Formats: sequence, structure tokens, C-alpha cells
Amino acid sequence: MIDITLLSLFIPTFFIVSLTPGMCMTLAMSLGITIGVRRTFWMMYGELLGVATVAVTSVLGVATIMTKFPQLFQAFKMLGALYLVYVGLNMWRAKGKLSTSSDQEPKTIKKRSLFQQGFFTAIANPKGWAFMISLLPPFISQTLPLAPQLGILVAVILTSEFICMTIYATGGKTIGKVLTQRNNVQLLNKISGSLMILVAIWLASS
Repeated sequence: MIDITLLSLFIPTFFIVSLTPGMCMTLAMSLGITIGVRRTFWMMYGELLGVATVAVTSVLGVATIMTKFPQLFQAFKMLGALYLVYVGLNMWRAKGKLSTSSDQEPKTIKKRSLFQQGFFTAIANPKGWAFMISLLPPFISQTLPLAPQLGILVAVILTSEFICMTIYATGGKTIGKVLTQRNNVQLLNKISGSLMILVAIWLASS
């Protein structure tokens, strides 16, 4: 069904990436503080659908290109590796700011609006698309059927995202106080950035 070695590398890689403060994580934390975890789940459901849409579309698009133009595979791998190095270096240089402000009174937001907010936050993020296109295809073996591999990888992604958003939402003010300290955010960014660079090196040399 899937290459176990690739899967064992993908799970910790994506979990640490998910844990890094980003748009969806800070949104989950902000809503968890202001409207409670139970209602924040509606935003999380929308975000998960959006992430799944981005992941599946990215892999299928790349797989189609690779099937028609297999000679581009090595070049694509190198481009993906370079992008991951770029992401890793940017994480290292990040100033470590965490924004939890909101322009809308949270308690007035309806469930549908929360769901839509999560969904569009996920699919409207160009960095999310670039990251999925760069990171996911290398973890798919060309010698195995695509559908089972894609299903397992998407399940890992959604599980990681849900766990991390729940941590942020339930942690609320405690996590907010910890993460708003610049040194702590910088440390987490550097860990994630280092992991991205290591994955890029593995991708380029594999």
C-alpha cells in the first residue's frame, strides 16, 4: 500500500510542521480563547476540508505531469528541495511574532461562517499550495498504486492538523503566553526550519 520508510519519515516531518505557529494554528488559538473549543471545532472542520482539497489536488496535478513527462521528475525533485531549503531558511530568520488579533467580534460568528473561515484560510494560502506541491510527491513511491498512498498521507496530514489545532485551541491563554515570548517562537521556527532543510537534503540526494 505504501512505503513504510517514506511514511516513517513523513509522519514526524508533517507533525512538526503542523505544530509550528501559522495562520490556522493561531486562528484556532484565538478562537479557542474567545468563543471556546467546542465552537472552534467548526472552523477546524473547514480547515481540514481545505487542507485535504489542497493536498489531493496538488498530488494529482503533479502525478499527471510526472506521468506525461517522466523526464521532469528529477528536475521537479530539485525544485522541491530548493523550495524546502527556502522555507527552512525563512523559518530560521523569522522574527518570532505571533498575532492573535481579530477584526470581528468572535461571539457573533455563526457555525457556517466559522466553517467557511477555516476552509478559505486553508485553500487561499499560496504558501500552503507551494508547500504541498513540494513536500508530498517525494513521499509517494512510483512503484506502488497512487490512491492508497495518497489516502494514507492525507489521513496523516488531517490527523496532525486536527491534533495540533486542538492543542492550540484548548491551550488558549497558556499557549498564547508561552508563544508570544519571542525566543520560544523563534526556537520552534528553527526546529521546523532545520527539519525542512534536512528533508530537502534527503530529497535531493535520493
